[in-house]
Amino acid sequence: MKANRFNKLALAIGLAVATTSTLASPQAFMSARSFSMGGTGVATAHPSAAPSSNPAMMAAEQHDWADDFGLMLPSVHARAADEEEVIDQVDDIQDVIEQFNDLDRTSNPDEARQLAGDLRDRLNNFNQDTVRVNAGLGLAFAVPARSISIGFVTDASLTATVRGEFDERDDALLAALESAPVGDLVNADLDQDLQSRGRVLASAVAEAGISIATSFDLNNGNRLQVGITPKYVQLRTFQYTETVSGFEDDEFDSDEYETDKSGFNLDLGAAYAFGAEKQWNAGLVVKNLIPMELDSARSRPDLGEDEYTLELNPMVTAGIAHKSDYHVITAEVDLTKNEAFGYEDDTQWVALGAEFDAWRYAQLRAGVRHNLASNDDNDGIEEDTQFTAGLGLNIVGVRVDLGALYSSADVGAALELGTSF
Repeated sequence: MKANRFNKLALAIGLAVATTSTLASPQAFMSARSFSMGGTGVATAHPSAAPSSNPAMMAAEQHDWADDFGLMLPSVHARAADEEEVIDQVDDIQDVIEQFNDLDRTSNPDEARQLAGDLRDRLNNFNQDTVRVNAGLGLAFAVPARSISIGFVTDASLTATVRGEFDERDDALLAALESAPVGDLVNADLDQDLQSRGRVLASAVAEAGISIATSFDLNNGNRLQVGITPKYVQLRTFQYTETVSGFEDDEFDSDEYETDKSGFNLDLGAAYAFGAEKQWNAGLVVKNLIPMELDSARSRPDLGEDEYTLELNPMVTAGIAHKSDYHVITAEVDLTKNEAFGYEDDTQWVALGAEFDAWRYAQLRAGVRHNLASNDDNDGIEEDTQFTAGLGLNIVGVRVDLGALYSSADVGAALELGTSF
């Protein structure tokens, strides 16, 4: 059986994930607890999550069961958006092309013409349809203290998109085959003749850093925490375009489609505890203080590849939280917009999150966040309003956090193992 070239699209997606799965996407990594609470954490992060959310929170007042040490080992999350059922479309297109190429067209010309028309409709429907995958992985630990708190974080996530592009030449070819004589049908080889293509775009940012934080008692009786995370950052992009007839998997070289760039960067954070019982906490974090950018590869301009720029700009987020021994209620907002890379939506989140604690042994969490930057003119799948929920369990000193996400476009899940004392 001839290998269908759309099947190589799945391989290309897998290669994009494989070559960037140790990296973090431009949208910052979040712990499973943060994932469950609408992506919040600037004013509520526990010590192990503070290096990735707001380093100042390592020095903030925590529960007595979490103020000496925190470990995240590991935290993973993933979400996917496939509104047009792109993967199913790829499978169906593959089946039709194989049926046509394997058919005895001399004996069954009418069936061959019908398959050409079916394929033409399917490729037209596939045009500009997009699937997006986000995945993340994080490891961290923190040792909080009133004087100097120290932590370490390395986190990783990936954003990969794939889009179908129907070539007008295929439209003319398939339209002609719908009424072609037997000789033309016999000579047609869709595995070689079709020019429609799929395009894979992926962006990533790897980072590993050491967080340092301290706390100051102010004259008004309140407390200020400040923190910094110097870190090593690597940007990476991946762009790969395949035609139905042009890809040979034994000649595939992923280096041709990747670009990367490395450098040092900084996160800065602050938190302010106030109220009669320090039940209020305000947080502010500036991530990626030093702007960085990287252009994508453009190996196939003949197939319409454009050059995309991955921008890692300073991101500022502010939050406020009210807490007690049994609850946390928090709200936060991105004060800057995260520019999209390729077939994605710009993002600028405003979020609400809540956690209800049952004597440390279990926590129920929920959240909602809305993208202020979302618009109908984006070049990919729209990210609008997302709803989250989760559960935390503490079993013999081991912490297990589970999270789920749902929106009109996305579904997602998160899992984290760790401990704190």
